[in-house]
Amino acid sequence: MPNRRFADGEVVMGRWPGSVLYYEVQVASYDDVSHLYTVKYKDGTELVLKESDIRSQSSFKHRKSQSSSSSPSRRSTSRSRSRSPGRPAKGRRRSSSQSREHKDDKKKAIQEANLAPLKPSENNTRRYNGEPDSTEGNDTSCVILEQKLKPDLEIERVLEQYSLRPRKEEKKKEEIYSEKKIFETIKTIEKTSSKTKELEFGGRIGTFTMIFFLPATVLYLLLMCKQDDPSLMNFPSLPPLESLWEARVFGVFLLWFFLQALFYLLPIGKVVEGLPLSNGRKLQYRINGFYAFVLTAAAIGTLLYFQFELYYLYDHLLQFAVSAAAFSLGLSIYLYIRSLKVPEEELAPGGNSGYFVYDFFTGHELNPRIGSFDLKYFCELRPGLIGWVVLNLAMLLAEMKIHNQSMPSLSMILVNIFQLLYVVDALWNEEAILTTMDITHDGFGFMLAFGDLVWVPFMYSLQALYLVGHPTAISWPVAAAITILNCIGYYIFRSANSQKNNFRRNPADPKLAYLKFIPTATGKGLLVTGWWGFVRHPNYLGDIIMALAWSLPCGFNHILPYFYVIYFICLLVHREARDEHHCKQKYGLAWERYCQRVPYRIFPYIY
Repeated sequence: MPNRRFADGEVVMGRWPGSVLYYEVQVASYDDVSHLYTVKYKDGTELVLKESDIRSQSSFKHRKSQSSSSSPSRRSTSRSRSRSPGRPAKGRRRSSSQSREHKDDKKKAIQEANLAPLKPSENNTRRYNGEPDSTEGNDTSCVILEQKLKPDLEIERVLEQYSLRPRKEEKKKEEIYSEKKIFETIKTIEKTSSKTKELEFGGRIGTFTMIFFLPATVLYLLLMCKQDDPSLMNFPSLPPLESLWEARVFGVFLLWFFLQALFYLLPIGKVVEGLPLSNGRKLQYRINGFYAFVLTAAAIGTLLYFQFELYYLYDHLLQFAVSAAAFSLGLSIYLYIRSLKVPEEELAPGGNSGYFVYDFFTGHELNPRIGSFDLKYFCELRPGLIGWVVLNLAMLLAEMKIHNQSMPSLSMILVNIFQLLYVVDALWNEEAILTTMDITHDGFGFMLAFGDLVWVPFMYSLQALYLVGHPTAISWPVAAAITILNCIGYYIFRSANSQKNNFRRNPADPKLAYLKFIPTATGKGLLVTGWWGFVRHPNYLGDIIMALAWSLPCGFNHILPYFYVIYFICLLVHREARDEHHCKQKYGLAWERYCQRVPYRIFPYIY
């Protein structure tokens, strides 16, 4: 295997693909398999070049006087002024043989224009955060297209300086050539294979461990909450395995899942398009999650009217969790098997490693659909998120029944109201989920299936479950303070997301004229004012503040109800690190300037 010639960080001269021009670039990385260098130009553009297209700066020292440009986005001032592109050089004329030679050189240069695509960027168990993540599916193809066309047009301009052909004829040929290159580029993008090279979550060993660790964690915490002494050192005794499974409970879970699927299929609510996929296609999504919530509330109200006991959910909580886990495992197996037959372009950029366990966990197919029924989009907000509210209500009624109360405790009321507000907000702003990392980047596998159907409803209702067995009395002033804290977190969370959503939909909106941003090579802008000039992820900050407010009503006797806050901080810090890595690859120097302007990631003056 040949040794690499240039080191990471070394400043060299790189040939712009399809051109004879070299520009100053910095070596970002080297792929030992393909033997290609990823280089970064001064304007933030990143390309993949062969070693033969890279030279040391020392070999170009004698040419510095000829070209002062160090970026392919700008041409040399002296060159542009020396001759008008539409006129031949003074005192020189070309023979027909010379003209043919230059045409041959031009064709050869165009044929050599083989631009390697940029490497695609790479959840732990997740929770809706309403953020339109920085990773967008349409950017990569647009950048590749722009970068393939740009050098070819530059060749045309260079050759025009010596051409005697009329300007109109040249312009016409240039337009025809551009259209042809666009068509060829799109075909190339469609055939591009994007293998996952950077494995997350500990790679194959880490993902294999998490497939068993996550269900065990759910079972352990649910058993802990039902103990008289829920101390972490007081390990609960495992119930008989046969008691964890009940066919009737599994039937109720299936009924719930397919009821939500029925609500999803109802022809109510608007239909919107998601972000463009790698092949340029846009999927359509029906936005009716809030209507599904209203219909679910009506159905639950009808059951309560006819004296149906929601206490059944509390009494069989372990069996419901096991049923949900079994269903998510079966769904994950189905998703992986069907992904083996889908085209390469429909696979997830983060779950196409070629390793079974890793792809099974992270998700192999990006947008699995049965007809127009999008499985990932449906599971993101419907069965688990709405089920979380129903379980909280069941805990509230169980507390009243077990402790013979005519009214639920103030702590239980706060937990239910805070989390109900969060779920309603997520469903009301359902369209925002289409730009998150879960939809645009992560495939649908065990990670998201288990997270949506098991982790969200059973772990996020942990505070309510804890209060059933361990009632905690709080005063009205304390309740008021906790409510204010939750409102502050919600205001930061919602206003930050709204600010970013509005800017992405219409950056030219006069109402957003006060927002300042850093332009990037992708055409997107990085906000540096408002909440996004305060910290890089203000919505994460608001989310964590709300999570703390949900746990405080449980008091300070045990750390168990604060598991959610601790876990959620770890989740968002890890998620932020993933986003940071993607943005650095995507935006180049523009992201570095943004980080200088906004140094804090989530917690101001801390992290």
